Amino acid sequence: MSRTTGPQGPVQAGAEAPVWDRFVRLFHWSLVACVLFNLFVLDDGEPLHRWSGYLASALVLARIVWGFVGSRHARFADFFPTPARLAAHLRALRSGELPPQRGHNPLGALMMLALLALVLLLGLSGWMQGLDAFWGEEWLEELHEGLANTLLGLVGLHVAAALLMGRLERTRLIRAMVTGVKQRW
Repeated sequence: MSRTTGPQGPVQAGAEAPVWDRFVRLFHWSLVACVLFNLFVLDDGEPLHRWSGYLASALVLARIVWGFVGSRHARFADFFPTPARLAAHLRALRSGELPPQRGHNPLGALMMLALLALVLLLGLSGWMQGLDAFWGEEWLEELHEGLANTLLGLVGLHVAAALLMGRLERTRLIRAMVTGVKQRW
């Protein structure tokens, strides 16, 4: 068995580590459903589209709260992408010696925060479109559409990065978001 030392201690190939709690996994897949339904199934501006957007925003707000009071790897303090953490992670990427991360790696954390911010901005811009003050404003509709397209692009990058980092770190990342357990191979 190969052995690597990560930031939270030794990690062995074949070892399993509980990482994502039930709330984080439920949040993640519920948000995925809201985003996919709003982008590909529901008609723009229809009541179900709006309510799905509000639900997505409420999920993000709940996740932000959980980032302060939740389990260890759900807390922002465990993975917040400080400049030092990002620099160390980028150096490790360049050198090809990536220590496995128990929670989010710094680039994954940056992506997660960007996705959460985009969902909130989409919720806000969608809500604003229903206000009398902004009704029919083309710039707001274009902003909302641009944010949705940016979200779609970042989601694609997020999925590709999870697959790539899973290979590089030899960790089953996608499975971990279903089971809550990271497993090295």
